[in-house]
Amino acid sequence: MTTNEVTAAKISTPCTRQCRLVGGVRCYGCGRTWQQIKEWQKTDCLKYDRQSEIVKPQYVVEKLYELTGGDAFICSDVGQHQMWAAQFYKFNKPRRWINSGGLGTMGVGLPYAMGIKKAFPNEEVCTITGEGSIQMCSQELSTCLQYDTPIKIISLNNRYLGMVRQWQQMFFEKRYASTELVNPDFVTIAKGYYLEAEKVSERKNLKEAVNRMIKSKKPYFLEVSVEKEDNVFPMIPTGASVSDIRLE
Repeated sequence: MTTNEVTAAKISTPCTRQCRLVGGVRCYGCGRTWQQIKEWQKTDCLKYDRQSEIVKPQYVVEKLYELTGGDAFICSDVGQHQMWAAQFYKFNKPRRWINSGGLGTMGVGLPYAMGIKKAFPNEEVCTITGEGSIQMCSQELSTCLQYDTPIKIISLNNRYLGMVRQWQQMFFEKRYASTELVNPDFVTIAKGYYLEAEKVSERKNLKEAVNRMIKSKKPYFLEVSVEKEDNVFPMIPTGASVSDIRLE
């Protein structure tokens, strides 16, 4: 038998938590594992209220996908918006999702987008951010101006440091500390750097605003006021394993 051959073998003894694939043998004794996976699949952890008059962050990402045809480079910072971007923008091409993964680098989305736009000047480049992350590097809007870098910035503004707030809600009985934000006027700040900018607070106005942003040939800042206390799933609590995943 060569190392490229795969053998299917039934294992009569019950599998343990340490059961794993060894030597190319496919184990069929993991009935409990598949049963648990099927239980997880019954919970649609990506569902959201599609009829809500309040703008949902998931809806914003879906509209961006729809109006860019799924072909844009998408960058993000770190937090809830990062997960929503990964979940609801259905990429049509490889290597179009640019973010720091689990490294927790708030503020990285804007410089990512500028670098990619310089490398691929004819491609649409968008960064999805939150109001906490964008304030880490908003001074770099001057770089967009100076070097004429027409990226598109979509800020999902929920007036919180959203991921931290979610953890405080779920694991600390809503004892919110240092997570609710009093924000500046982001549109005025962006216009101060001579970017095109606007704010959307109603669902009915979102599609036209995203269209204007995409059609613009200049750097564009689109602030969207979204649901304040939406949570993002799935998630794994600190110190827990995948077996302890939270789906709702």
